[in-house]
Amino acid sequence: MASMVVIRRSLILYPGLALVTILLGLLSRSSLIELPRLLSLYAGDTLWAMMVFWLCCCVRPAVRTTVVALLAVGFAFSIEFSQLYQAQWLNDIRHTRLGALVLGFGFKVSDLACYALGILMAAGMDKCILDRQRSGIQSMR
Repeated sequence: MASMVVIRRSLILYPGLALVTILLGLLSRSSLIELPRLLSLYAGDTLWAMMVFWLCCCVRPAVRTTVVALLAVGFAFSIEFSQLYQAQWLNDIRHTRLGALVLGFGFKVSDLACYALGILMAAGMDKCILDRQRSGIQSMR
């Protein structure tokens, strides 16, 4: 019976992936590059969700990709649904630069689709990374 090897995600690689994703997200919203309309509308939200996935990987480095993806979807969707709540104190936070980047402003179903896509893409990348690590460990046996 083959034993299941538990792979812990690298606490160097995954914060690095989060940082690169943040930079790409900020770049997608900047005036430094001109993106096609579809990308300029949706890239930022998709990359934000990917960043959430990478950070969830850092918080739970030894759990399966599916579990991390569910945590990331739960967090991202919670943030989006929180935009339906418009308390003054929360809107004051949303009107700061960091608050706007993290909490957003208004609920959009398209954001939920972007989050699902971003997390799905990140989960696919994560699975490839972990499979590669597993095959490296097995080849050393």
